Amino acid sequence: MGLYQNRIVIKVGTSTLTNEMGKSDLRSFDRLACVLSDIQNMGYEVILVSSGAIAVGTNKLKMKEHPSSMRMKQAAAAVGQCSIMHLYDKFFGDYDKTIAQILLNAEDIEQEEKKENLTNTFNALLEMGIIPVVNENDSVSYTEIESAERLFGDNDMLSAVVAVLCGAKQLIILSDINGLYDADPRLYPNAKLISRLEQIDETVYCLAGSAGSRRGTGGMRTKLQAASLATAQGIDTIITNGKRPQSIYDIVKGVNAGTLFVGK
Repeated sequence: MGLYQNRIVIKVGTSTLTNEMGKSDLRSFDRLACVLSDIQNMGYEVILVSSGAIAVGTNKLKMKEHPSSMRMKQAAAAVGQCSIMHLYDKFFGDYDKTIAQILLNAEDIEQEEKKENLTNTFNALLEMGIIPVVNENDSVSYTEIESAERLFGDNDMLSAVVAVLCGAKQLIILSDINGLYDADPRLYPNAKLISRLEQIDETVYCLAGSAGSRRGTGGMRTKLQAASLATAQGIDTIITNGKRPQSIYDIVKGVNAGTLFVGK
């Protein structure tokens, strides 16, 4: 299957959607909705893969700390998903856009019939100018939350799976830093941003470090794994800073913004 040249998947993480207090960052929601709506107005088909349900639900339920048990994590996800979709509906609505919610389980991708139905749903929504907002169905699925052997791992991998499923030309992963550096920029002030990579090998993985922010499940390594999956299918993958979503304008124009992993 060929790639749709005007189809873009954007993944946004918990660290972008919440502030240091763990509450929803309304400016981030607004800026992201504005840019993606504008990108769609330029003729692109936009799919948004969004994290944040557990973190937002934890805050809404006024839990004193991040839940540790499976049942409480799934309860927080159920509450948080409602809040996130309400915010997306409000802010995208301000820019005259309609959104749709798609919640996925691993079996939706693994079973051929479900996979075909899912592809048809995405295509129908995009044909109508609707922006699908995708997340793993955390309230019933444990694969992202705790499973060691998991298809998605976290929403970085989910975004790559969605990009492949939908035949997107580009996958843009919004992170809490500008891209992949030759050393950890939080520890080494002179670390340099790597602007372009043709392949992802073990040397590249060694640059990734370990865990991500305390509010999210991912880190740079999971983003590299997602990039590896997407680029193997010819999809250009870009990691850039989620707090500056306006960089997406540069990316769609072919201007460097972050780290580009070239599709094979």
